[in-house]
Amino acid sequence: MKSKRLLAAGLAASLVLAACGDDDDTADEPSDEPTEEPTEEPAEEPSDDTTDTTMAEEPSEEPSGESFNVGLTYDIGGRGDQSFNDSAAEGIDRAESELGITFTEAEPNADGSNRAELLQLQADQSALVIGVGFLFAGDVAATAPENPDTNFAVVDDAMMDFEAEGGPAPLCENCAGLTFAEEQGSFLVGAAAALNSESGTLGFIGGVGGFGLIEKFEAGFAAGARAVNPDITIIPQYITQAPDFDGFTAPDRAREIALAMYDQGADVIYHAAGGSGAGLFEAAAEQSESSGSKVWAIGVDSDQYLTAAPEVQEYILTSMLKRVDNAVFEITKAQQDGTFEAGNVVYDLSVDGVGYSTSGDFLTEDQIAQIEDFKAQIIDGAIEVPTAPEG
Repeated sequence: MKSKRLLAAGLAASLVLAACGDDDDTADEPSDEPTEEPTEEPAEEPSDDTTDTTMAEEPSEEPSGESFNVGLTYDIGGRGDQSFNDSAAEGIDRAESELGITFTEAEPNADGSNRAELLQLQADQSALVIGVGFLFAGDVAATAPENPDTNFAVVDDAMMDFEAEGGPAPLCENCAGLTFAEEQGSFLVGAAAALNSESGTLGFIGGVGGFGLIEKFEAGFAAGARAVNPDITIIPQYITQAPDFDGFTAPDRAREIALAMYDQGADVIYHAAGGSGAGLFEAAAEQSESSGSKVWAIGVDSDQYLTAAPEVQEYILTSMLKRVDNAVFEITKAQQDGTFEAGNVVYDLSVDGVGYSTSGDFLTEDQIAQIEDFKAQIIDGAIEVPTAPEG
């Protein structure tokens, strides 16, 4: 089946529709259009506030179910960012292949000022519209009531009114939030970092601070590292502060920050900075080759060992997996099944909504066993991971 992809560019949000290829036109080969990442299986139908999601069965050879169009609207950077957007793209590619849906794609212009316009254009031709990123939340809350026959979902925002009379309630009857326990996945890679650090100093690079989301990554990373070594030193730095969101698309700045952290003694650095993370990987390779002593980088969102340039792969210890692909697939499946519900769906360790990668085989069997033990303790509630950095 072929799908239509919607590419938005320029201040006026011009739209270009083009046929996309079959299964081999995926995130593995980024095009000029925006893209994203792989998935496991669909979940049970979501409930109001936090819904446990369960991965589904093996896909059938032939897509089944009613076909409809999904309007996938990326954050700035779009398909091909090797991170957050690419994860969403992988999910919609899987939905096209397994569910038989079609989809259109859109990406905001450089300043994001046309988000609302893109959402409305997608709603005009779609049964389900997905905004990839919390910056869509306000525009979805305004657009959804005007399009009652279309359902909406926002990645990284709960789409809930937590101060509503009578208790938390969905912001609108036809909008869902898809959120993640980033702190839990970050705890696991923090433990991996500490287990592999010889200097006792780690670094954390956040793309944008000051709005609470990326701080969850920092908090979990620090907690995991200190669970292994209570005396470890962690150097955190954010590229920009909200409302300046350029920190997610500034690899040159991330490279500078990483090199400075390595000079301060850090030998493992974790980034939660979207497309800026490429600069960290370059810095790890540069520092290792110039000093003769290997240092590590840790990726985020996707398994970045698999998407990074070959010359930097050997420096990517692991990646914190944020399964945006699963969320996109599962909300699409819920739309097809008629089980879409307004409210928030939370993806945590218990449903493999977050996790860590082992590509490259840099983590030893003993280290993986320790990380898995931490994972079990978090799922059981024996470890409660903080969502805000200390101090």
